[in-house]
Amino acid sequence: MVFQKNTVLSRMVKISNQIKAQYFNKLGCKFEIDELWTYIKQKDNFTWITYVIERETKQVIDFFVGSKSKENIRPLIRKVLLLQPDKIYTDRLNIYPSLIPKSIHKRFQYCTNKIERMNLTLRTHIKRLSRKTICFSKVKSIWKRI
Repeated sequence: MVFQKNTVLSRMVKISNQIKAQYFNKLGCKFEIDELWTYIKQKDNFTWITYVIERETKQVIDFFVGSKSKENIRPLIRKVLLLQPDKIYTDRLNIYPSLIPKSIHKRFQYCTNKIERMNLTLRTHIKRLSRKTICFSKVKSIWKRI
């Protein structure tokens, strides 16, 4: 059986266009936020996938593909704050303290274990996320579909 070079990728894009996003509306949960780096076309062209998970269910609440800036992370934080979180756990990225109220923000060394474990799982199963690989993305829009 012979497949065209882009068969799998075009199928993934087609299927992803039919998937409807699930909305998370449970209030008072605990969330973890982290970033995962990858590159597009060449290793010099870094991009970041910043995402939020609910700590208990590990459900992805929202994500953003792009640079790691306050303007890009702010919409993710706002969405989480609308859910009236009990706690928000992050790494020590200096952007978070200015976006998350101190009363619910936790920044300890091991407080993001669940999302870090998810990052490792994603890197294992999605070769485009692997740090040393011959698989890479040519366009940013693919990350919104995978």
